[in-house]
Amino acid sequence: MKKYVCDVCGYIYDEEIGDPDNGIEPGTKWEDVPDDFVCPLCGVGKDQFSEAE
Repeated sequence: MKKYVCDVCGYIYDEEIGDPDNGIEPGTKWEDVPDDFVCPLCGVGKDQFSEAE
């Protein structure tokens, strides 16, 4: 599973963990995260994330 990092604040979305506090179940792949997802820390959109190394 992959991880994606917010380019603005550094929050990491881990596909294995998901974001259960915001309704995204563990194991949810990034492409399956809704397009209206926003960073839970700084509020930027999904387009401001990039794949973590």
